[in-house]
Amino acid sequence: MPATTILVTGASGFIGCHCVLDLLNHGYRVRGSVRDLGRTGALEKTLSTYGADTSQLDWVAASLTEPDSWSAAVEGCDAIFHVASPVPTIQPKNPDDVIEPARQGTLNVLEAAASQGINRVVLTSSVTAILGGISEDRVYTGEDWSDPSDPDMIPYAISKTVAERCAWDFCQSQGISLSTIHPAMVLGPSLENDYGSSLDALVKLLRREVPLLPRFGFEIVDVRDVAGLHRLALENPDAIGQRLIAANGFLWFRDIAALLIDAYPDRRIPDREMPNWLTRLTSLFIGELGTILKDLDVAAQLDNSPAKHLGWQPRTPQDAILSGAKSLIDLGIV
Repeated sequence: MPATTILVTGASGFIGCHCVLDLLNHGYRVRGSVRDLGRTGALEKTLSTYGADTSQLDWVAASLTEPDSWSAAVEGCDAIFHVASPVPTIQPKNPDDVIEPARQGTLNVLEAAASQGINRVVLTSSVTAILGGISEDRVYTGEDWSDPSDPDMIPYAISKTVAERCAWDFCQSQGISLSTIHPAMVLGPSLENDYGSSLDALVKLLRREVPLLPRFGFEIVDVRDVAGLHRLALENPDAIGQRLIAANGFLWFRDIAALLIDAYPDRRIPDREMPNWLTRLTSLFIGELGTILKDLDVAAQLDNSPAKHLGWQPRTPQDAILSGAKSLIDLGIV
């Protein structure tokens, strides 16, 4: 669809950049929003190495917290992938530091879309808007919603839930066709050195920064398949009104470590598990561990059948892990 122009917000991020690449490689024109236009030259060079026709790409400076920046961003676009959202590695002491930019930023983008008559939006939400505060050993679907008032919800999860709720309410009131994508743990190849927070688990394992492994697991999805599902949702009218889960299999952290040990035996990656009591104690000093305490020993699984009904054919978690690790090594990050 070469005549169709898609705005991708947060286009320099891990998921956003892959969305841009996927769209360009499927014949779309793309406008990418970034906070710093100084990065776009390097981004274009990277995208071109993966076969993208960057002559079909232009950039615009826009920030979630600057509502006036979105009028120019959406002008002339036919649809929007709203990917941009704050993703803190360590949760802020003040939850509003992440909740408010996510909520208001989403409304800023949607209000600009409505003012330009854009009636198709695909929004990147998260499985945290589905799983809730303390997840259970069961299968979750797009019918499940997190409760932002749950005291066990971390600020990031609240931000994704609140922003998504605002999006559904706004789009319904304005007649905008919305689909939301809910990625699980997003792994797969990084396109550049700025890999964001998604690949941090692999970075820590490959650098041996975690001497013991928490008894923690998660559903996994390859970033390339997250990007592909955004496009499939755009192209398929059946996706309108759906909350589509992007996930393709649960693995424990020890399983991920075992896979990397087999692939890179010389890196001496740790394989011993950490007792839960020690994980809780260590979380007092390592903030990242605080976000997983509620999910220790929990194997929550996710139903991806609605996405597959759209023709989505995701890679295996093993592919996502190994391609992510290879990219981190090739880029000299680890």
